[in-house]
Amino acid sequence: MLAQNKPDIRKLSLAELEEWFKASGQQKFRAKQVYEWLWQKSALSFDAMTNLSKELRASLQESYVLQGISVANFQKSSDRTIKTAFKLQDGPVVEGVLIPTATRMTACISSQVGCSLTCKFCATGKLKLLRNLEAGEIYDQVAAIRKQSETEYGIPLSNIVYMGMGEPLLNYKNVLESVEKITSPSGLGMSPQRITVSTAGIAKMIVKLGDDNVKFNLALSLHAANEEKRSKIMPINESNNLDTLADALQHFYDKTGTRPTLEYIIFKDFNDGLSDAKELENFVKRVPSKVNIIEYNPIDDSEFLRSPEENVNRFVAYLNSKGVIANVRRSRGRDIDAACGQLANKNKDAGQVLKKATA
Repeated sequence: MLAQNKPDIRKLSLAELEEWFKASGQQKFRAKQVYEWLWQKSALSFDAMTNLSKELRASLQESYVLQGISVANFQKSSDRTIKTAFKLQDGPVVEGVLIPTATRMTACISSQVGCSLTCKFCATGKLKLLRNLEAGEIYDQVAAIRKQSETEYGIPLSNIVYMGMGEPLLNYKNVLESVEKITSPSGLGMSPQRITVSTAGIAKMIVKLGDDNVKFNLALSLHAANEEKRSKIMPINESNNLDTLADALQHFYDKTGTRPTLEYIIFKDFNDGLSDAKELENFVKRVPSKVNIIEYNPIDDSEFLRSPEENVNRFVAYLNSKGVIANVRRSRGRDIDAACGQLANKNKDAGQVLKKATA
């Protein structure tokens, strides 16, 4: 929570805004105009609300703050991936990534400042958790990357993944509120089916997602279908083991009808053997799901290595031969530390394009 004297206007519902306008002797329709500026037009200041009078903008400024985030800088990878450093109002920086491919433009966004889960292969896991992001701060990342996609490449943003810094399901309320603002007709109007929320495996919150009948997609960071191996790389497994997760994912599927995706980072000589593939096959049999095999992206001081391509191909071929839908997700943005597991607020400019924000 950000310390401030005045309330953040983006925490108000449309009905609450209408009450303020009514109490201030203003016309009710002005509340809808302000709401549109906040959530459709992504205004980051009251001065940007140009169809309001100067007097009304000044009155809003006196009563509320607008806690928007700002783009500190961004880096463009040799494969056109763009990593952006977003500065929050109280100082910390989080990172988001625009991932362009032949078929889609994807925003990878953060949900927390740092992370508490200490996954051994993830750079963010080496950072301390400072705080949750507010719904508006999550929304701002999407709005900025959406604009970036159109400005840099002339292509609209098509997909959003909550796979950046932090564990989304440990910031449940703000994550779901941000999805509502992104998907609502009174917000950015994006389809929830174009959004994927990824979790390291908080079973009770996966169950809650099902009970809340969410419309977006769910991805589980599995990375090993063996209790001992998964606990070694993901301490969260000790309190959310594979049996518990399988039950939670089945509940999610039963409630929503949406098949979750199992994310599996493949490491050399750790989880890339045929015995590992068989364990993954057995786990998939328990839950209607599909599998993304993810190339490992090295981080500082890591004990893990990238699995050779022949191992990856053999692993995937085995899964496919057993009827498991498995695809390899190639790394993007590795040269600027923007690939999966690499987000840790390192802004390198050796050989890359580092642009200061002009906005």
